[in-house]
Amino acid sequence: MPQLRLALVIHNHQPIGNFDGVFEQAYQDSYRPFLELLAEFPSLAVTLHISGSLLEWMVDHRPEYLDQIRELADRGQIEVIGGPFYEPILASIPQRDRVGQIQLYSRYLENLFGQPVRGMWVPERVWEQSFARDIVDAGIEYTVLDDSHFRSAGHTPADLTSYFLTEDEGRLLKIFPVSEPLRYAIPFDDVHKSIEILREQFERNPNSVAVFGDDGEKFGTWPGTKESVYDEGWLRSFFQLLQDNGDWLKVATLAECVENHMPAGRTYLPDSSYREMTEWVLPTDRQKVLLSLRKDKEQHDPDWPELSNFVRGGMWRNFRNKYPETNEMYSRMLGISVRLEKLSAADTHREYVDRLAEARTGLYRGQCNCSYWHGAFGGLYLPHLRHAVYAHLIAADTILEQVDREMRGVADGTSPDRWVELDSGDFNLDARPEIRLAGDRLVAFLTPAQGGQLYELDIRAIRHNLLATLNRRPEIYHEAIRQAANPDATSEGLNAASIQGEIRCKQPDLDQKIVYDDWPRKALVDHFLQPGLSLDEFQSGKGHVSDFHTGVYQSLLKRSPQGAIARFARRGQLASYSIQVTKSVALETTRGGSLQIRYELEDLPVGMPIHFAVEFNLAGLPGGADDRYYYDHSGQRRGRLDETLDQSHCERIGLVDEWLGVDVSLDFPMPCSCWAFPIETVSQSEGGFETVHQSCCVVPHWEFVVPEDGRWSVELTLGIDTSAAMARELCRTAGSHGI
Repeated sequence: MPQLRLALVIHNHQPIGNFDGVFEQAYQDSYRPFLELLAEFPSLAVTLHISGSLLEWMVDHRPEYLDQIRELADRGQIEVIGGPFYEPILASIPQRDRVGQIQLYSRYLENLFGQPVRGMWVPERVWEQSFARDIVDAGIEYTVLDDSHFRSAGHTPADLTSYFLTEDEGRLLKIFPVSEPLRYAIPFDDVHKSIEILREQFERNPNSVAVFGDDGEKFGTWPGTKESVYDEGWLRSFFQLLQDNGDWLKVATLAECVENHMPAGRTYLPDSSYREMTEWVLPTDRQKVLLSLRKDKEQHDPDWPELSNFVRGGMWRNFRNKYPETNEMYSRMLGISVRLEKLSAADTHREYVDRLAEARTGLYRGQCNCSYWHGAFGGLYLPHLRHAVYAHLIAADTILEQVDREMRGVADGTSPDRWVELDSGDFNLDARPEIRLAGDRLVAFLTPAQGGQLYELDIRAIRHNLLATLNRRPEIYHEAIRQAANPDATSEGLNAASIQGEIRCKQPDLDQKIVYDDWPRKALVDHFLQPGLSLDEFQSGKGHVSDFHTGVYQSLLKRSPQGAIARFARRGQLASYSIQVTKSVALETTRGGSLQIRYELEDLPVGMPIHFAVEFNLAGLPGGADDRYYYDHSGQRRGRLDETLDQSHCERIGLVDEWLGVDVSLDFPMPCSCWAFPIETVSQSEGGFETVHQSCCVVPHWEFVVPEDGRWSVELTLGIDTSAAMARELCRTAGSHGI
């Protein structure tokens, strides 16, 4: 008798760095109840993908969940599929890491569940044709992608009745199209809607395959779904209907579909992802245009249902252009991957197999996709996810640094070796040289081509990038917030509902908090300001009288046994005057936990009042808690890190995060005035729109009258003390050994 096979592909994922409470809540609301209900319907089978970051948490915290998967897999109700271990976007990592991550996860899953892994989930369904070769080389037979990929390639919905064959360099891969109608119906429409969709396909093509593939969090974690899916019985009713229609409908795994159906044909798919992703990657102004066009066509063009198959937005890789912070993470990750590959190929690498494997795990974890892009909410905008990525990359980099130095015979691996290295290269892939100033405790990256700014500062001891900041920039949903606050306003044919749907603001007057930055919020950002400029004016971007904050500096590197100095010089305009600015950044072997910074200003207009400021944006030190605070030279607390300060005669300003165990200080032998204020973005969480603390902006500034020689200089020290974190780690280690 003819039967339509339905493959239910469930994808469960939590990113590296997410809070334990989020993992646990998703487990209780989605993952556990879904499997418990599935077990009551033994005739139904699902294909289950769990990302490695989530599965490792399950191993440590919920081993009973894994026992349940094994039980259901042994009786044929679950097929476990793999993918890249830590859920990276395949387009965001090198080919060697694609293959490596997929192979590593397949071995992990086979050891854990005792079954071969034949299929995989493509993270965020971001596809490029060359991935077919990498996936097959990693040992995978089949995967799933959205039906929009297939429609863009010229296939009609009627064509999508089974899997297709595709290939790259002769490697054949089977790809199933995921039904968009099912993806939108499950679990949001009435349960009968999905059955109607399946019945229509069965009547057109009785011996065919339909695939639903989507996030498992839709079944309980997404807002409102716990009540509808479980409390109101949507999923039970759905499973019951699937079982009741078993005479013509068989719910099967992907493996069973492959074994019982022939391919629908051969295809080559364009570079793409799901529709929303291709919209999010566009520049905000072009995103507005696309949404406006789409809205107009949907309302007025009868050909739109057919035409829409050929209308796409951008490709995922352009997130690295839209968000420079994404490019910074990507470039840092890529450099570590290259270095790992080089050391793994060295003649002496066998002596370091375990340490190189540890570095590879850190690299792979640092490739987890969520921090590298931003859509409707979360992702790049969540500081704890960015910092988790950097934590794993810094850990991997530190291991590779130690192995490299030992291979070169400059360290023995046992003594507390103090060292400093200085080199130049295109570290952020902009075709211009950057400076890397690295030691046993700190790693600093500076960019002469952009204001001589310090754009990354890694603290090895606590695996923290102090400059993992995020600029405030326009996002399309900001229009929705403004329109919700001012319903009479219009914007290029869009309205709040067309942009975002229901608008929920978690804070009052959120539209007033939407501001944008005109320069990168990094460190050593040089400002010449109008004399007497106020903090409020500076915060609003007013008062600049030069372009030194983003201008191109020339660099000179100096090395010595005592350390290294990167010196930057630039001649530029201060209003109508041509002046010279030279700044140097030094890292010394005996003071490896601090940077010594010196500014020399020359050819200043004699007798003129000057207002000079140096901006530091320090990230990963969130506000909103009493154990995260500013202090002054006397050690007195000056406020929490989400507060605004305006101090005069400042000799030191310090920032303490007791939870992280770090004390960051700026010392000024020449006292200054100092501003400090939070940098907060406005973005969306699952609960609504809200501000997110991204960094603490600290701006020491000096006002003076130019002396007769037209010169002025100042020194400052950026110090980092992690002794609290180290003491805590020693106590933890001693406790774990029963000391």
